[in-house]
Amino acid sequence: MRLRVLQIADQEQDVALMTGHLTRAGHDPVIRRVETPDAMEAALRSEEWDVVLCNYSLPHFHALTALEVLKKTGLDVPFIIISGTTGESVAVEAMRAGAQDYLMKDNLVRLGQTIEREMRQAENRRFRKNVSACKLADRDLTERKRSEAERKQSEEELRKSEERYRVLVENAHDIIYEHDLEGNYTSTNKAGEQITGYTLEETLKLNIADTVAPEHVSKAREMIVAKLAGQNITAYELEIIAKDGRRIPVEVNTSVVFQDGVPIGVQGIARDVTQRTQLEEQLRQSQKMEAIGQLAGGVAHDFNNLLTVIGGYSSILLVKLPRDSPYRAGIQEIQKASDRASSLTRQLLAFSRKQILQPKILDLNAVVSNLDKMLRRLIGEDVDLLTITDPKLDKVKADPGQIEQVLLNLAVNARDAMPEGGKLTIETGNAELSEDYARLHGVPSGAYVMLAVSDTGCGMEAATRERIFEPFFTTKEAGKGTGLGLATLYGIVKQSGGNVWVYSEVDHGTTFKIYLPRVEEFATIGELSGAKLTPHGTETVLLVEDEDQVRTILKQILENQGYHVLSASHGKEALAISREPGDIQLMITDVVMPQMSGRELAERMILARPSLRVLFMSGYTDDAIVRHGLLDEKLNFIQKPFDSATVARKVRDVLDAQV
Repeated sequence: MRLRVLQIADQEQDVALMTGHLTRAGHDPVIRRVETPDAMEAALRSEEWDVVLCNYSLPHFHALTALEVLKKTGLDVPFIIISGTTGESVAVEAMRAGAQDYLMKDNLVRLGQTIEREMRQAENRRFRKNVSACKLADRDLTERKRSEAERKQSEEELRKSEERYRVLVENAHDIIYEHDLEGNYTSTNKAGEQITGYTLEETLKLNIADTVAPEHVSKAREMIVAKLAGQNITAYELEIIAKDGRRIPVEVNTSVVFQDGVPIGVQGIARDVTQRTQLEEQLRQSQKMEAIGQLAGGVAHDFNNLLTVIGGYSSILLVKLPRDSPYRAGIQEIQKASDRASSLTRQLLAFSRKQILQPKILDLNAVVSNLDKMLRRLIGEDVDLLTITDPKLDKVKADPGQIEQVLLNLAVNARDAMPEGGKLTIETGNAELSEDYARLHGVPSGAYVMLAVSDTGCGMEAATRERIFEPFFTTKEAGKGTGLGLATLYGIVKQSGGNVWVYSEVDHGTTFKIYLPRVEEFATIGELSGAKLTPHGTETVLLVEDEDQVRTILKQILENQGYHVLSASHGKEALAISREPGDIQLMITDVVMPQMSGRELAERMILARPSLRVLFMSGYTDDAIVRHGLLDEKLNFIQKPFDSATVARKVRDVLDAQV
């Protein structure tokens, strides 16, 4: 069947697309493509067409403008819109403007049937216009019957079209509404009722000033004025206020409603973008924290190497100096300062989630109980401490020292928030995190153990709550806080696979809820630590460290303990030493080194010397090393910075461990 098609499109590939679909439907299409209003009008006046297929949006004009061009010519040619945009707004605009139908570009299965139906209806309309007066007189009764049948058919088609429009609007997930030029609402759909909480009857008594957030009302009115002026306004965002006071961010598209060519109101589609906004904010925060974390981790790495040297030499000098030496007190102060600096770098590493953790199976009830006395001394007598622990609490896997640091940090913050006294409550319990919560906070859903710390202090306003986990942000006076405490807490919990939730009200207090993944293993009882003599040895140790000062002090510490030390500044040098004759019982190697990592060096050394023991050391480890298994509990590791006694005990432990 020969089919003459006028196609309004800006791409030649659209012609090929329509040709393919119409040919498969049994037609023989002849298609002419135009892409401007003038070219369309010229084509309509110069040739006869069976159907007009029009893209919804073109660079030079719009499908609704094309409809006006067709109406201007007075021709009765079926007009079908082809849209590449999904959503109710396209359908609503097309049907209101008078298009016979609209189809999605990615679903043209019924294109041929639609054209055939509209051509039959157009032919019927033309037939009525061309019937001669004499034939009308002879067949007046028959024609009246036919006209009546066609009128009923047209009314039925109009009814169906209106029904499709009604179903489309009422079943939409977005708010579809109308208001007059003064902003008084004249209609809304079910989605509008569900999202805002206002019934249709209530909505019809409201103005946009009643539902749009006050700071966005002027923007909404400016968009209306711009639309009336004919400006091409794309989607814009604002906030609306629900009946219960909730603020809902929405993305709005509007169009002007005309009657007899005169604007009488505005129709809009508002999409709730709450989840998208939250995800965007979460991504921005994550990117910011990651960037600062990379900087913090790098700084901590460099400082740990320096502090290893300072602490190492301080330890050696304290051992060699007599107890009545006048220099002893000064060196002890140097060592204390080094220890305080080491604590700060540990905080930086914990914040950046690059600290080497030593996770164990823990009972959080036991952790809370063990810290009870310390916490009571820490918070003072004017703060009441209440602990509520779940006797059936599940176990978690975390670094016990880090969890204690989290508790102590929260207790200090709570104490500072209650300068005139109050109540501090520590609570444990089992919890299930839903899919929605997990997706929003970037953690797996499922079973968790909760550790909650609540106070009755001054609380925080929203602006402070949004920034509490940022490094170096503090509300305390100068000199009374580094701003690393909560950032460190956040890093510890996240690196342990958990999440932190905060709730706070000004003058009512604050609650921190920490969720750590539940594990099925049984908690182990750790050995009680106590004062031990610094152990010595006579074995041969290969020391591999690229920092000269660190390598020098470690060599001196080990030699003072009786060990025979071979030293290398990088992996290749260590391999060369290993090829020489003689036993090497232990290799101590830094993790991050040029040319060859400590992990790669260890693997190659063990191939040549299967009985070799390995002790890794580092002040910093990046995500790649973590992913490659350096944090496996079976591997021996010592965290920089460290003193001579710590190194000596760790070396002895590794050498004496059962294989």
